[in-house]
Amino acid sequence: MKRFGITTAALVLTALSFAGCSKKEAAKADDKEVEALFAVNTYKTKAGNLDEYLEFGGDVAAVSSVAVLPDMAGKISRTLVVVGDMVKKDQVLAYVDASRPGMDYSASPVKAPISGRVVSFIPTIGTMVSQSTMVAEIASTDELEIKVSVAERFISRISMGQTAAITFDAYPGVDFKARVFEVSPVLDKSSRTMSVKLRFVSTDKRIKAGMYARVRLITESVKDAIVVPAAAIVTRDGSPYLFVVSSQKSGSSPAKVRLCAVERGILVDNKTEITKGLIAGDEIVVKGQNLLNDGASVNIVSVTE
Repeated sequence: MKRFGITTAALVLTALSFAGCSKKEAAKADDKEVEALFAVNTYKTKAGNLDEYLEFGGDVAAVSSVAVLPDMAGKISRTLVVVGDMVKKDQVLAYVDASRPGMDYSASPVKAPISGRVVSFIPTIGTMVSQSTMVAEIASTDELEIKVSVAERFISRISMGQTAAITFDAYPGVDFKARVFEVSPVLDKSSRTMSVKLRFVSTDKRIKAGMYARVRLITESVKDAIVVPAAAIVTRDGSPYLFVVSSQKSGSSPAKVRLCAVERGILVDNKTEITKGLIAGDEIVVKGQNLLNDGASVNIVSVTE
């Protein structure tokens, strides 16, 4: 009887042991079937242009502007123009009466030294002026320029003929084109800045002398570049990488990504040029990439093109 009891107990223990092993193997099998799936956003790359630029502020001024001075000291006796009038060279703007008590003189005409538009006219009748008093200012408003001061650390990036996009607070969202036409050969000693002048590519009546311009000067332009959001790049072992979608979702199989080494070019406004490692049309992960590894399975939530 004792032997029978011992045998029965052994059989029960053996059965329980097999049952425990079966459960562990089943649990392992379930673990293998459960695969981590990461939610990500992706971006389909394409070839485009990327412009590196510097930003400055400057004032719009007439290319040619002349101060008008009288030939004689005296009192303004007559005015013939107002601000905004177009005048021709040698046209009379005003008359100065140089007469004094006991001395009568003919009125002296104040003439325009150049043709252009009267942009300022100071005196009124009865105003006393001298040969050093500016009576008016005449400018050619058809040709306008922008004067900017460039800090010393940027002068190596400035050259003749560079293009620029000009914006004004008066016309938000509108870009006006200009080009560098004059670069000073010396720097201002007090400010350590270099004077640069730009001229507008075409005449536009909306632009007025005296307006404040925001200048975006293009210093380098890359054509047909692969441009990606800079935040999409991950750093592994000190080197830049991107996660590229290697296979799309098929049936019950999720999409997968591969870790791709890349080389970067210029960086502009949080967008970077990829010079090596990608081709146009590659789909890269731009959100959720920091948790991924090579070959990871992903659920693509949204795609930006």
